[in-house]
This record gives sequence, structure tokens and C-alpha cells, in this order.
Amino acid sequence: MSAETARADLTAAGATEATSSESAPAGPAPARPRLRSRAPLDPRLLREVASARRHVVRTVALGLVQSACVIVTALVIARLGAQLLSEGRVPQQAPDLLCVLVAALAIRAGAVLSQQRTAHRAATGAISELRGRILAHAARLGPRGVAGRGADVTALATTGVEKLRPYLVGYVPQLMLTATVTPLCLVTVAVLDPLSAVIAAVTLPLVPIFMILVGKLTVGRSEKLLADMRSLWSQLLDLVDGLPTLRALGRERGPEKVVRELGERHRASAMGALRYAFLSSMVLELLATLCVALIAVSIGMRLVAGDMDLAPALAVLVLAPEIYLPLRNVGAQYHASTDGLAAVSAAFEVLDEQSPPAGDVPAPDLRTATLALRGVSVRSRDGYAPHRADVEVPPGRVLAITGGSGSGKTTAVHVLLGLLAPDEGRAVVIAADGTATDVADLDRRSLWDQVALLPQRPVLPAGTLRSVLASARPDAADDDLDRTATATGLDAVAAERGWEADLGRAGRGISLGERQRLALARAMLSPAPLVILDEPTAHLDGATEHVVLDLIRALREQGRTVVVIAHRSRLVELADDAVSVSALRTEPLPADTVGAADPGGEAAR
Repeated sequence: MSAETARADLTAAGATEATSSESAPAGPAPARPRLRSRAPLDPRLLREVASARRHVVRTVALGLVQSACVIVTALVIARLGAQLLSEGRVPQQAPDLLCVLVAALAIRAGAVLSQQRTAHRAATGAISELRGRILAHAARLGPRGVAGRGADVTALATTGVEKLRPYLVGYVPQLMLTATVTPLCLVTVAVLDPLSAVIAAVTLPLVPIFMILVGKLTVGRSEKLLADMRSLWSQLLDLVDGLPTLRALGRERGPEKVVRELGERHRASAMGALRYAFLSSMVLELLATLCVALIAVSIGMRLVAGDMDLAPALAVLVLAPEIYLPLRNVGAQYHASTDGLAAVSAAFEVLDEQSPPAGDVPAPDLRTATLALRGVSVRSRDGYAPHRADVEVPPGRVLAITGGSGSGKTTAVHVLLGLLAPDEGRAVVIAADGTATDVADLDRRSLWDQVALLPQRPVLPAGTLRSVLASARPDAADDDLDRTATATGLDAVAAERGWEADLGRAGRGISLGERQRLALARAMLSPAPLVILDEPTAHLDGATEHVVLDLIRALREQGRTVVVIAHRSRLVELADDAVSVSALRTEPLPADTVGAADPGGEAAR
């Protein structure tokens, strides 16, 4: 099995089991909106997301280009207009000025087009980068780290971070233009007509003042909208995941009322945000129009009185709207900024969670090394599961881990693989020379590359039936694939559906039992020296249980180490060694959380 495949199987398995609403411990609900003032440009986004940082630098440079073009355009138009009105010279008589005007307009248009194109690409890159970091960090947190809120993290990583797109495409460019075009145009107006500059400087702060007043009405609305969306998505994902069970129990129509109420709440929040968005746009448009009118009236009165020349007056009239335009657009994009900043805050709340420290000691060869748990206890909601577990996995043997439902069998395996840190005790790997190293000190990749993990609900990559099987060992020949398929009963699935059948995401195109057979075939084909099977017969009938038993025997004959989490007696009887783990209950387990103590989900059945 390749390194990438091994890591995908391990992390996806943990994530899948952590998101199971039936088995995972109840995690915290989506955080309530925290009302706080934030900078218009989140420094964490610039510091940690390279695409956003490059986008801001590029936008500033393009803003300076646009500023120069605006000033040149205003001066040229003023010169042409003054010559036309005072001297009667038509613009065609000044071809050099016309060429400069056309060049300035063309360069500005090119800068605007470049800004819009690069903004969309930068937004896509930033969203992809942030989404990848969220998923990678959630995997590093392990199955217990995201237990009970996997659907919430999924909603954040999909639709949640998409809120950054209007923020980076619309708001950030206008904010940068406000920092470049507005001050440079104001300086130019001050040189041409100090009185107009004073009027602009006095009225310009009115725009952000009204933005603040409108913002007071909308404070917390974006956070609430994002929280409602994440809550809606979380419950919908949990509902879709549990529909087969609900349908089997005849309860598939029960959650309709809850979904309808969530949708209505989300609609009300979205419509409320739109109402305030239209209100703020109208207020800012009216305010900017009045401010420009004040400058125009002042210039008109002085022109009539003969106290001002025509050329600078025309230039100021052209520049005056450009002073207010970027700031007005910033106000119009205010709601995009709050949505984007809310998404950034939610993303970094996940990224700021402490993940287990990564070790740097290379893992020994598991073909000769022994994995062991020494007095391991892991805290659950009602006590410890497992409690003071002592497990030893000698190389080349089959070990069965047994225990009652909720005793922590799957949790013990997670600790053994370094996916979960124990609250008491430690997990160690003992090399052939007797050197013992804590699993926490190991380079997890070097350990996981030697492991083939088959969780209760198999996690499979997308692709065809043959490509998914071959991904377990890319160098395998077709004869090896056929032989493995025959040994695991996968050949019947291939005969029915065809080797080129597209499985879809996570193997959704086949039944759970067929996914189990495909996962068994991948485990057998994988060259990993350690194979871990978590209830491998859970989704198979008794008639096909012998396939799993034959697989375990074949793995043992190959000299590979096998760990089986087992309930059925035939699996325990086949094992060379067996160890039982138990839980310690310190509080009564609520009736609605039975089976939740073990994040592996073994009690959920």
C-alpha cells in the first residue's frame, strides 16, 4: 500500500467514525457568534494563506496603476474641455492629448480586467488552501478530536469557506483602492483647488460614519447566518447518513419538521442580511451624491464669480466622484466583508485547536517489532473506555481484541496507531533489539505506511472497481488482482457490475457488504506487515463469513501480523492470542447515549 493510500485510509477511517452521530461522543455544538470588532483585513489570512497575501500585494500595485490613470484622465479631459469652451478648439486638433487619454483609459481598463481575473483565481486558491488545511488539521486531531462535530467541520470546509470568495473578489480590491485611489486623487485636488480638497476632506469621513451606523444594525448577523448554515448542514448530513437506519425503522418521515424549521430560520437570516445590504447601499449612494454635489456647487459659484479657472475646475469635477467611489464601494461590499471575516474566524478556530505533537523517530520494521499498550485508559463521557488496557501485538501472529459493547476496543487500536493520545498509560513499539519507543515519539507517517486498516465502515477512494483495488498496491499485476478478488469473493461483485464500474465517492456505488469485500481485498493485496480488521464480518452474512476466516489464515501464512477486533466466536477461535479490554463506568450512561463511549462505534450496532 502506498504512503498516500495508507494515510488516506487511516485518517479517513478516523474521520468517518468520529462523524457517526450514533457512536461518537457528543461534541460541542457550533460556537455561538462572538461579537467583537475585527480589522477589515484579517492579518491571519495574510500571514498564513499565501494566495490571499499575493492577491493583496497585486491589488495594491494595480490600484496605484488605476490611480495614475484616473488622474491623467481627469487632467486631459479638463484640458480638452477648457480648450473647447474657451478657445473653441475641438479635441481633434489636439491628437497628442487624445492619444494620452485613450492610453490612460486602455491601461485602466486593462488593470480593472486583470484585477477581476486575478481576484477570482486568488479566491479559488485561498479557499482551496484553507480548505486543505482544515481537512488536514481535522485528520491530525484524530477521531476523538472532531468527535460529534464532524458534520459541522464538513459544512465549514465546503460551503463555509466559500464565503471568502465575495470577500476576496469584491471587498478586498475596493479596500485597496480606497487606500490608493482616494488619497492620491485627494492630493491632486488639493493641488488644483485647495477649497474643494477641504470640502472633500470634511465630507469624506461621513461615508465611514454612516457605514458604522449601518454596521451597528448588522453586527453579529453574518456570524449568526454562518452558524445557522453550519447547523443546517450538520443536521442534514447526519440525517442523510442515518436515513437507511431510519427507513428500516419506519421513521424516515420523522425529521421533516426539524429540517423545515432549520430551513425557515436560514431563510429568515438570509433575507434579513439582504434587507440591510440594500439599505446600506442606498444610504451610501445618496451620501456620496450629496458630497460630490457640494463640491460642484462650490466650483460653479466661483466660476460664475470669475474666481476660478475653467481647466482646474473641470479636473476637480472629474476627480471628485473618484474620491468617494472606492469608499462607497467598500460600504456596498460591507456584508461580503463580514461574511468573509466570519468564515475566516470559524476556520482559524478549528486550525487553532491543539493537535497531538508529531514525533520524529522513524518507526521500526513492524515485520519484527511488537506494538503494545501499557495500562492505557482513555476518558469517555461516563468513565474510561478502555480502562487500564494491556495489549501486546507480537509480529507474525493473529491477535483478537475482545470485550463488551462500549468497552473501548476500537479506541485501544486508535491509541496503538497514534491516532489518539491516552489519558493514562502509554503505547509503545518494541524493536527486534528490545528498544522500546513511545508511539507518540514516532514519525506517524513511517508507522502508518506499514499499516493496512479496515474500519467498521470501509473508507474507499473514488474510481473504478479495478483502480480502487489496484491502488492498494500500484505495482500489482493483473494476475495478483484476480487472485485476490477470487480469495475474498470480490470476483462475484466484479462479474455482476464489471471491473470498470464507477464506485463514486467513498464507494457509494456499491452496497456496504460489497464495500467490505473490496476493503478486505485491498487489505490482502497491500504489502503492509500489520493488518488491522475492525469487526470484518459485521456486514457479511454467515455464509460468506468463511471468506474473512480464509483471509486471516492467508495473512498469517504470509508472516503478517493481524489484529482483529472481534465479537463473533469463530474469529476469536481462529486467533493465536486473545486479549479482553473493559471499561470503567464512573457515572450512569444516559439511555440516549448507549454505545457512545467508544468512538469506534462498536456499541452502535
